Amino acid sequence: MSKLMKICDGNEAAAYVAYAFSEVAAIYPITPSSPMAEHADEWSAKGKKNIFGQTVRLVEMQSEAGACGACHGALEAGALATSFTASQGLMLMIPTMHRISGERLPGVLHVASRTVGTHAFSIFGDHSDVMNCRQTGFALLSSGSVQQAADLAAVAHLSAIKARIPFLHFFDGFRTSHEIQKIDVLDYDEYAKLVDYEALAKFRANALNPEDPRMRSLVDNPDIYFQLRESNNTDYANLPDVVEDYMAQISRLTGREYRQVLEHMMELGLDGYLQEKEAADSAYTPAFMDEESVRLFPKESENKR
Repeated sequence: MSKLMKICDGNEAAAYVAYAFSEVAAIYPITPSSPMAEHADEWSAKGKKNIFGQTVRLVEMQSEAGACGACHGALEAGALATSFTASQGLMLMIPTMHRISGERLPGVLHVASRTVGTHAFSIFGDHSDVMNCRQTGFALLSSGSVQQAADLAAVAHLSAIKARIPFLHFFDGFRTSHEIQKIDVLDYDEYAKLVDYEALAKFRANALNPEDPRMRSLVDNPDIYFQLRESNNTDYANLPDVVEDYMAQISRLTGREYRQVLEHMMELGLDGYLQEKEAADSAYTPAFMDEESVRLFPKESENKR
């Protein structure tokens, strides 16, 4: 197994993995996520290859709405696509996020989470941007360190391909996105071995193709529309198992243990949860928590406080 040591921040760690699994990256800059797009742009310009032996096709749009729309189009055409954003930029992506999840397309967004502007703008703050996306149908996966930003970005991309459910992978803007740490990442050849190529082939076979025309995005009557919406529930219910499986595979390769944690983390985000955990007594906080714990949103779980 081949590992690489890197001295980088959270943005570069996430971008390194996103580039590996993507064929198209549609970008538009916004603080504090812009370095992810800059890294992808630089690597593409230099001809860096992804795990499929291709140079990622990178396109800069005129807004975050356009970036997400370009990802949607690429996914419809059978290409794996990603984008990077934060705050108000993520808000502009929400309408298209509903389309991507509704059509069960394996796109992945990487978000350096930042507060949404209200009475004023702030480059710091909470997870209000990500929490506004809980209704979109994207699975939300949180990282709490630079190392996790790399490891769990891989879990997000691999799970999206296998489950045909898009992912939003996020971490704290500036707190993680710009924190520089020494980490280890897997060589692209190692990531390639983890891909479910049968699921990937099915995704590509369903791509829009003028040689194989099909209808998409129809207007359904309620009896059909809601049956189709309900039919997704089984796959969403099975998604935590898919994520757990890829966490286990990443854990075996890296020696770092990853697993999902309690619903309580939904209220705080991973960094906030770890701070509370440190201050809380053992009667309040489950004993199995550790600093390598992560959280998949949303996930049914018991309240074990």
